[in-house]
Amino acid sequence: MSPAGCPHVNGFKVDNWKQNLRVIYQCFVWSGSAETRKRKAKSCICHMCGTHLNRLHSCLSCVFFGCFTKKHIHEHAKNKRHNLAIDLLYGGIYCFVCQDYIYDKDMEQIAKEEQRKVWKLQGVGEKYSTWEPTKRELELLRHNPKRRRITSNCTIGLRGLINLGNTCFMNCIVQALTHTPLLRDFFLSDRHKCEMQSNSCLVCEMSQLFQEFYSGHRSPHIPFRLLHLVWTHARHLAGYEQQDAHEFLIAALDVLHRHCKGDGNGKKANNPNNCNCIIDQIFTGGLQSDVTCQVCQFTRPEHLGSSAKIKCSGCHSYQESTKQLTMKKLPIVACFHLKRFEHSAKLRRKIPTYVSFPLELDMTPFMASSKESRMNGQYQHSVDVFNNDNKYSLFAVVNHQGTLESGHYTTFIRQHKDQWFKCDDAVITKASIKDVLDSEGYLLFYHKQFLEYE
Repeated sequence: MSPAGCPHVNGFKVDNWKQNLRVIYQCFVWSGSAETRKRKAKSCICHMCGTHLNRLHSCLSCVFFGCFTKKHIHEHAKNKRHNLAIDLLYGGIYCFVCQDYIYDKDMEQIAKEEQRKVWKLQGVGEKYSTWEPTKRELELLRHNPKRRRITSNCTIGLRGLINLGNTCFMNCIVQALTHTPLLRDFFLSDRHKCEMQSNSCLVCEMSQLFQEFYSGHRSPHIPFRLLHLVWTHARHLAGYEQQDAHEFLIAALDVLHRHCKGDGNGKKANNPNNCNCIIDQIFTGGLQSDVTCQVCQFTRPEHLGSSAKIKCSGCHSYQESTKQLTMKKLPIVACFHLKRFEHSAKLRRKIPTYVSFPLELDMTPFMASSKESRMNGQYQHSVDVFNNDNKYSLFAVVNHQGTLESGHYTTFIRQHKDQWFKCDDAVITKASIKDVLDSEGYLLFYHKQFLEYE
């Protein structure tokens, strides 16, 4: 398929094609109410064998439903020369001339709009398919001569990185970032608008890096340009001595934020940085710090003691108090940093203490709104399968092996729903969930399970 897309789509784009496509999505693909679901179940049957099964497709040129598995829709397409059909289960568009599912930006936009209408009607957020390939990834995959199929065992997006001399601290973070779903989608959809005058833009280099990762090539990538730009924009990381992976993550996000400010769609009032760039959209949250009077009244409250009494605005006297941090606004990606290195005047050591961490994480108890409810005696935390706003899934874990003076960083990456891989510079191997959960854990990356509508 050419980068411009399927050449046979234009034959469909005549007259009221947009409205016709919307009707198919509304009535036969994504049904929002019980009534439309009943209508879909009753009307969506193969016009040749009369069944509901076997991957039913609808012709986009006429009113015809046919089985894809039994090739009834293929026979119809051949006889009528109607080249396009839509998968009634997933909404994908199939071209019988190209003999493949195709991508068209206009059709994709209509599909997303109709799908979001249904989600909004049902009162749920947009469930983000964290582990599935995007349209851009599918397009890149088709350019690969082997044209491998997307399956549960697919390794598209997995690629090793050559160590350029104690650069495992950089490689492990790159692996985590290239498998961050929304960041991946941003860079693979060419949405960056570079405003820099020279070839010193880190966002442009990251964009090229994502293209390399999802090109289908298996040989390890050599990130020499990325290393050079990191040295240029974060001089404290320059040189070939060992560096801290967490420090590199903070520096990389800061530089990316500064270089992609022009990519946002205006300012956001609820963003503490008043920025709508992709970095702030994904990684920025908001903390709330509360000091509580101990007389009138999970992160555990910090007792400030008798030497730090404050004058309470409620009881108008100096009282001991507690200080507690809660989340005012949750980020899309939450990264937790476990303290593994202790530096003091007398001691410098690695802390190997095992800390258990979950695959799924509910941040509701740590929200400022939950704390206020508890103080008013109204909060009761219970499992609610329909309230997923604050739930996260683990998708990357950075580990440090060795000592403070001589150590090495590796990353566990979640590629599919239950498939994990260990990225050790140029070497990538299959890993089990037990391998991940039994690891020490240095940086833990969690992605929101549901995204909110803007």
